[in-house]
Amino acid sequence: MTVYLLRRSAFLVVSFLIAMVAIFVLLRLLPGDPSNALLSVTATPEQIAAAQAQVGADRPVLEQFGDWFAQLARFDLGESFISSLPVGPEIAARLVVTVPLTLLAFALALVISLVAGFVAAVKSDRWYGILISGLSQLGVAVPVFWVGILLVGVFAIQLRLLPSSGFPRDDWADPAEALLSLTLPVITVAIVMSASLTRYVRSATLDVLGSDYLRSARAQGSGFVEALWRHGLRNGAVPVISILGIELATTFLGAVVVESVFGLPGLGSMLLRAIQQHDYPNIQGVLFVSTLVVLVIGFLADIAQRLVDPRLRTSLSGNR
Repeated sequence: MTVYLLRRSAFLVVSFLIAMVAIFVLLRLLPGDPSNALLSVTATPEQIAAAQAQVGADRPVLEQFGDWFAQLARFDLGESFISSLPVGPEIAARLVVTVPLTLLAFALALVISLVAGFVAAVKSDRWYGILISGLSQLGVAVPVFWVGILLVGVFAIQLRLLPSSGFPRDDWADPAEALLSLTLPVITVAIVMSASLTRYVRSATLDVLGSDYLRSARAQGSGFVEALWRHGLRNGAVPVISILGIELATTFLGAVVVESVFGLPGLGSMLLRAIQQHDYPNIQGVLFVSTLVVLVIGFLADIAQRLVDPRLRTSLSGNR
């Protein structure tokens, strides 16, 4: 297991480095010059040259990448071209919105999918089991922003039960007000995420229900619930845990998208504004944090899967 952890950690570092190169290169392939963020349409050639020197656009690309990588090694994400403020503290302030939104939405999606997926599997021959399966298939195809717009139209505009956008200026000083502002965004992300999770839970539960070890436990006198709890839970959890890592990362990215629909001051709005202003340090900073979160979640999910399933640990020992 130790060897596997070292190997998997090395793969995480390599993946992260490749992602950083991709982010840097793709940003430089976009049309426009980063110095345009500091210039007006009537800028003179001297002003353009000064702006390019200020943002470092006049230097070779490899030198620009080396400087950015050196900054990352010092945990420094640079300064915004527009505001001249450090990118790191700005992202930290935005995470106060994005992280709670992600975790709350994922927790709600997990509760919904566990219940719905189990019912859909156990009662697959009943009308409500078939209905749950159909709704989960439909939910996968629905864009998350469309669900957000629909919920705003119903609960914020027509019923006027919940706020349609915004977040308290003092953040979490009033938790009740902050949670109220996140209610519709959380439900929006949870609905879409629970659709795909429900399918995986249903599939894993059906595999457990049709397994020989569960039938043997029932034949030895164990009740359905007892046999499922003692013998089926861990086996059914193994494939679901790997999917949970992917879904948590997807929930984080979905939260970033939904923030623009609900006007939340999170990473999503920061990224959108930075793209509009050609503010490369802010764009790189947000993509850096998002990539890091996604890779670390995948790493932890992979480790958790091997801790739960002894067969994977045995296969690792056999391969050494």
